[in-house]
Amino acid sequence: MSGNHPYRRAGSVIVAGTAVWFVGISPVSRVYITPDDAERLRMLQAGQRGWITGQHITAAGTVAVPVGFAAFARAIPALGAPRTRAKKWAYAAAYALLAGAPFFVSSVARRASDIEGFAYRRGSSAPFLAYSGLHVVALAALGGSLLSLPAKRWIGVTAAAAAPIYGAVLLAKKDIPPLFFYLVEGTVGAYLMAWEEPAADKPRAA
Repeated sequence: MSGNHPYRRAGSVIVAGTAVWFVGISPVSRVYITPDDAERLRMLQAGQRGWITGQHITAAGTVAVPVGFAAFARAIPALGAPRTRAKKWAYAAAYALLAGAPFFVSSVARRASDIEGFAYRRGSSAPFLAYSGLHVVALAALGGSLLSLPAKRWIGVTAAAAAPIYGAVLLAKKDIPPLFFYLVEGTVGAYLMAWEEPAADKPRAA
């Protein structure tokens, strides 16, 4: 997209995908924090229709967010070393998210088709761990991209700092609520929507 807001379209896709993802996980949301397996199953059976519909919506958001970051990478002009570096980092982030999306889509498909299995935490956690690990990689790469661009430093630092923090939680707990990933990515998307690039001769904002 041309003009002073070259990343607005990409940011809009990221924000829309993030919003869709949050809508998808909202039905029967208390199930994620309920420790008792039998109670989890009861809640899922009571809200079965909304739960199954929500998993399909979540899958759509999971796919849309990487598409938005790929659009962001494409929109970065490869003019000069910093921009070229930013473009490479942005593509790395998009590829990591695109690679991780099928793992989570398969997980939510299993959640929709086997409610009892999800309630009782059956099945391999490998797909979710792969998805989460690739998200950590994506955040690190996204931070590198934003810090190479004339963006506000806080947005790049936010993405870059989230990667080791979330990575440490994932290693320690073997689990992490995915909403933390989408909070950061949605914030980046909102920033990209509003970001008016400075003229080439203006100093970078702190």
